[in-house]
Amino acid sequence: MDYQKILNEIVIEVNALENSGEVANYIPELAKVNADKFGIHLTTMNNEHYATGDSEEKFSIQSISKVFSLAMAFSLLGEKLWKRVGVEPSGNPFNSIVQLEYENGIPRNPFVNAGALVVVDVLLSELKDPERDLFTFVQSLTGSSNITYNKVVAQSEKETGYLNAAFVNMMKAKGNIVNDTDEILDFYYKQCSIEMNCRELAAAFLHFGENGLSYEHAGFSLTKSQVKRLNALMLSCGFYDESGQFAFKVGLAGKSGVGGGIAAVYPEEFAVAVWSPKLNKKGNSVRGFHSLELLTTKTESSIF
Repeated sequence: MDYQKILNEIVIEVNALENSGEVANYIPELAKVNADKFGIHLTTMNNEHYATGDSEEKFSIQSISKVFSLAMAFSLLGEKLWKRVGVEPSGNPFNSIVQLEYENGIPRNPFVNAGALVVVDVLLSELKDPERDLFTFVQSLTGSSNITYNKVVAQSEKETGYLNAAFVNMMKAKGNIVNDTDEILDFYYKQCSIEMNCRELAAAFLHFGENGLSYEHAGFSLTKSQVKRLNALMLSCGFYDESGQFAFKVGLAGKSGVGGGIAAVYPEEFAVAVWSPKLNKKGNSVRGFHSLELLTTKTESSIF
């Protein structure tokens, strides 16, 4: 498979499209990002690398980080985790508070904001130094020691994160939050403000496609069955209330973030990350989504 040729073709086709969408301007610092940035990096299981565009430029991965914290929490609690957060698609925006109230403080899945806050609560309860452990874990996944978070972006999110504060306080009132709400929010904003490039993201997601190999990184381990379940969650819930469209058009497990990134995995073959900051109304990268649809069409790659 000539992946480089395919990526080059994708760039040409995507650039010919109308550059529609909007950057995530509800987070002031993300609104400052150059909306025309575009990069892709694909890494195969044989450690072959193919890239184009702004693939080496770091960006805020935002909700893609929820996959990493979830892997840690699943490693720590196992099946007990699902007593506090569900595994069903939400069918609602990732920041909907109506559904959380209706379901008595149990988030529909770990990739909506409320669910990710429960996962953070688990890490704060189970780990002595959760912040250090998170970054050590992500660095282990990527093979890069310089993964950190953007303090300015984290502060920007903190200053405007009224809905997240509402989520965590509602769940505290419902008995589904143990730790101090401010500590949870501070950790969550640091997590979402992690900066990575497409190459690092592809490296991190590659491990979710290594079927049959042990998943153990920085002291956190998952069984083959647990990795399969994380992939299932990414497929069904990883793209907010557009997850069905992603499964239908792309056919890979993955996760998006409002920083414009998307990471996805084709088990036993490759992982790919794409970055383009302009989002559609569902909160997913317009060009990123279309690029991955073109990729799986051209390579005839799909988990189905």
